Amino acid sequence: MPAATPARYPRMRKLLRQLGPGLITGAADDDPSGIATYSQAGAQFGYGMLWAVLVTFPLMVAIQLVSARIGCVTGRGVASNIRRHYPAGLLHAIVVLLLLANTVNIAADIGAMGQALRLVIGGPAHAYALAFGVASVLLQVFLPYPRYAPLLKLMVTALFAYVATLFIVDVPWSEVLARIVSPGVALGREYVVVLVAVLGTTISPYLFFWQASQEVEDQQTSGHPAPLIERPRGASRELGRIEVDTYVGMGFSNFIAFCIMLTSALTLHANGVTDIRSAADAANALRPIAGDFTFFLFSLGIVGTGLLAIPVLAGSAAYAVAEAFRWPRGLSRLPGEAPGFYGIIVAATLIGVAIDFSPIDPFKALIWAAVVNGVVAVPIMVVMMRLAARRDVMGRFVISRRLAWTGWGSTCVMTAAVAALLVMLLS
Repeated sequence: MPAATPARYPRMRKLLRQLGPGLITGAADDDPSGIATYSQAGAQFGYGMLWAVLVTFPLMVAIQLVSARIGCVTGRGVASNIRRHYPAGLLHAIVVLLLLANTVNIAADIGAMGQALRLVIGGPAHAYALAFGVASVLLQVFLPYPRYAPLLKLMVTALFAYVATLFIVDVPWSEVLARIVSPGVALGREYVVVLVAVLGTTISPYLFFWQASQEVEDQQTSGHPAPLIERPRGASRELGRIEVDTYVGMGFSNFIAFCIMLTSALTLHANGVTDIRSAADAANALRPIAGDFTFFLFSLGIVGTGLLAIPVLAGSAAYAVAEAFRWPRGLSRLPGEAPGFYGIIVAATLIGVAIDFSPIDPFKALIWAAVVNGVVAVPIMVVMMRLAARRDVMGRFVISRRLAWTGWGSTCVMTAAVAALLVMLLS
């Protein structure tokens, strides 16, 4: 038996080598604003919305696989492909909306991180927010990409704080499983609004741009810089790596979301706390109910996932703008080689910090950012699905019929969610 143990390690190392853009993308999806959304869902409806996290998993995998394949096969990001095959007006509208939504998201995340740290050690939340913003900018601008990418991967471990909280509270698993199958919640206005928020948090445009561009970035810094369409030999191995990376990354993302929602249901909802306005609110509400240790783990997770999500939000905006205007781009370049690209990263992050110092309510701004994200996600998903099925774009690597059906299913679900949200906002 002991002799068989070492054989496991090469397989584990091989799996870890396959994890990269997909894992980081999935983990960044559980940013502080996402934590607030999942916490609100658990606090307000208990176990009644856990099913949504499971249903979104295949939808999220499908659309992220499409974006990753577009980047790897064509050697260009999503914005660059839209620029080549669609009118400039469409691209510019998408990029402006993405930049706006990402900047507001950065503001909400940095604000939540500052509040979480204040809850743990005291002191001024705004000063902590400023420090987090500046630190994020410095890391992205001055740390070389080969050293920065492993750091992002390491930050993923912060999310295990939300798994740990489930070991501290008692979980009635039989009741949880029963409520997943039969939620038993009336389909009212508030339920639909939170459900749309969960969908919008899970399937976000910045994730499409980031994963596609990171596939290109990894390709250019590897020993095989040509895109797959130009070097089909060995393509099955590369596409297999993307599939493993995406399934693991999105599975990890949804598992963490499930843990956050379940923790909130077990603690907050069970004790009558049903209104959560931020991730820091969720952490603070947990303290008298679940104890100091659970509170500390939850707060630590907010800070850790924020440090991961801010570079993804700022970076995806920078990739989109730089690709739209054909600027030099990439984290593997020095700042002097891609000034516009790094300028967007710096501007988006620091404007996000400035919003936290303004009279603007970051929570209300986040709601509108979610609306913008949902609205802009639909045309991007439609465009990506069409690009991935075109032989003049993907060559022999057009997506399979199974992936096409799932991807279009994801697009239809997101369209229906946005339509429902807009009807409610206008009614």
